[in-house]
Amino acid sequence: MIRVLFVDDHEMVRIGVGSYLSAQKDLEVVGEADDGGAAVELALSLRPDIILMDLVMKEMDGIEATKRIIAAWPDAKIIIVTSFLDDDKVYPALEAGATSYMLKTSKASDIANAVRKTFHGEMVLEREVTDKVMKKMRQGDKRPLHEELTTREIEILHLMTEGKANQEIADELYIALKTVKTHVSNILSKLEVQDRTQAVIYAFKHELVT
Repeated sequence: MIRVLFVDDHEMVRIGVGSYLSAQKDLEVVGEADDGGAAVELALSLRPDIILMDLVMKEMDGIEATKRIIAAWPDAKIIIVTSFLDDDKVYPALEAGATSYMLKTSKASDIANAVRKTFHGEMVLEREVTDKVMKKMRQGDKRPLHEELTTREIEILHLMTEGKANQEIADELYIALKTVKTHVSNILSKLEVQDRTQAVIYAFKHELVT
């Protein structure tokens, strides 16, 4: 039997989903809680196989409860079951240590299957949550814009930070003024900025110059 602790501040939700889970041959609801504080106490005393955790509750929210449970019991498997898909709910919940993330709009059978999969070591995420996580990962893997600059463009950007005009840059580098203008235009485009001032600010912000 997979032992489940169900945490939700809505009694009807606990009754509805809880009854379905209890009717399964391989699942057993061993405890219920209606706030995060009680969830922490029950989780550490009952040591259930799976914890179904609501996020928004009156006394202590599910994110804080998840943090405290994981801190005291790192092997706990927590499935978030909530109505919220906001970034300030999804990412903090996963970062707190939640294993899976389900929505209350899911069928009770889907939640039951999520319990089974999570118990066996899988991560179960709603499609919308998966999309959010993948998008954030792609953004995190994105190369800094300045890595697209050529050696000459970086050299010109350095001179721009010194306040040199295009003609001064051309004279110092012994290249044509038209060539400098082309390089400056490329720099602005690659750094996704509108003017020279923003390019200089970018350079200092990303420590391209001291």
